[in-house]
Amino acid sequence: MYKLQFNPSDKTPKYKQIVQSIIVDIERTVLKKDEQLPSISELSEEYYLARDTVEKAYRELKERGYISSVQGKGFYVNGNDHNKMRILLVFNKLSSYKKLIYYAFLKVLGNKASVDLQIHHYDSRIFAEIIANNVGKYNYYVIMPHFFPETEKVSALKTLEKIPSEELILLDKDLPEYTKPCLSVYQDFEKDIFDALEELRDLLEKYSRMVLVFPSDGNYPNEIVRGFRQFCVNFGREFLIKENAIDEALHTGTAYLVVEETDLAELVKKTRQSELKLGQDIGIISFNETTLKELLEITVITTDFETMGRTAAALLLDKKQIKVKNPFYTIRRKSL
Repeated sequence: MYKLQFNPSDKTPKYKQIVQSIIVDIERTVLKKDEQLPSISELSEEYYLARDTVEKAYRELKERGYISSVQGKGFYVNGNDHNKMRILLVFNKLSSYKKLIYYAFLKVLGNKASVDLQIHHYDSRIFAEIIANNVGKYNYYVIMPHFFPETEKVSALKTLEKIPSEELILLDKDLPEYTKPCLSVYQDFEKDIFDALEELRDLLEKYSRMVLVFPSDGNYPNEIVRGFRQFCVNFGREFLIKENAIDEALHTGTAYLVVEETDLAELVKKTRQSELKLGQDIGIISFNETTLKELLEITVITTDFETMGRTAAALLLDKKQIKVKNPFYTIRRKSL
């Protein structure tokens, strides 16, 4: 009779132990395609388990495609040739930068996994619904935990607790409030901004004033503001934080740090309509690289989105549960 890797004193739910034992043995070909599994009654008696516990485990294995049932005969192994890892990605939004992460993630996984994508739109209620509908159906859950305001984060943390920590990967944003061990590949927004501006100090010397254009309704991490403010205070720079660039009157000696591309376009347009020279009288730094910014010769500070996706996938395949800070770098161009 098949022997489960089962420990009654383990805190992992008993049905989860059954699921994990059978999956591991299928992947190692201990259990082979079309092999019959013990019946629900047999497992219940052998390991002193409630029938409901075994039924729940077999139901999850069926939903995940590892086993099939034949009426009147029992349960059979589907084999590992069609049973790729199932991964659910839950992003906060879909943008060109998120797509870079997504495609880099898929490329490293290759044919080892099937990946589904859903979007929570910063809404903890949508996130809770996504997890409630999908918990137990995937091998791994890759979550971007961007939730605003703070009340949303508290609610989201309760939802994260429903995912076994060994199946959870946090992506893009660190979440210190989540204390269980899990895989995390993240940006340190506050430190990254501070370090990037410090790296650009030689170019910023000709500007006496700095302005961060930071929309309050854009759901951007407040750590960006803190990193910007810390740099300005530490290095004695006059600074201002504005919601947008629409009503901004340009002044010589001002360097702008711009989050959204609409504000970048507005500043470039205003500079061209004035007698001020970009990179001499006015400085601009933009978040995240695009081909257009390269053509316009805009200085950029950015995380490496492709590396984030590749790193998360590689560590997932290696079954690592570590925290990794993603690289952040500057691209110097003529706008500063």
